[in-house]
Amino acid sequence: MKFFIDTGDVAEVKEAAAQGIIDGITTNPSLVAKSGKKYRDVVVAMCELVDGPISAEVLSTDYDGMLREGHEWAKVHPNVVVKIPLIADGLKVVKILKSEGIRTNVTLCFSPTQALLAAKAGAAFISPFIGRLDDISETGMDLIEKIVTIYNNYTFDTEVLVASVRNPTHVVDAALLGADVCTIPFGVLQQLIRHPLTDLGLKKFIEDGKKIPV
Repeated sequence: MKFFIDTGDVAEVKEAAAQGIIDGITTNPSLVAKSGKKYRDVVVAMCELVDGPISAEVLSTDYDGMLREGHEWAKVHPNVVVKIPLIADGLKVVKILKSEGIRTNVTLCFSPTQALLAAKAGAAFISPFIGRLDDISETGMDLIEKIVTIYNNYTFDTEVLVASVRNPTHVVDAALLGADVCTIPFGVLQQLIRHPLTDLGLKKFIEDGKKIPV
């Protein structure tokens, strides 16, 4: 399974890239707004750090606006994947961009039918938001299982990109279900590294190492 970092912070990308644990990046307006920087500038900086898919989101919700922004994002860097909301006009834009060789990440997916439509339209990635489903007392991972099954049934090329990841359990469950990608906040990525027994074992090794005669 591929790991993307879900962030608007270039410093987080630098650290995760240095650790060798990420294959791509997802961003959105909410994440970039926290940085106080221009969206385009942030994406350009990220493209210089990671050689993999980097999702950048359109801000329009009408067909013409989304298509225009999609073309603009595609010119920024070959690795940019255009994030399109899962709405009727969005599917139209996905189809056009697909015909032009521009990859899309269809975002804000909350149902298997939405995921099926995105794949039929030609999305490179589908982004089901599992954490937000958990927030309203649904089981987000059930959606991942259904999408993976449907895509496998019909051999769609669209990759299942698990989004709105809140904890390491989400990552493990997504891997067990065969999702293609998890996009993960920096803090959760660091949680994946840590284990209390690792810390205890390392402390013991260091203490015992000090007892060895030089």
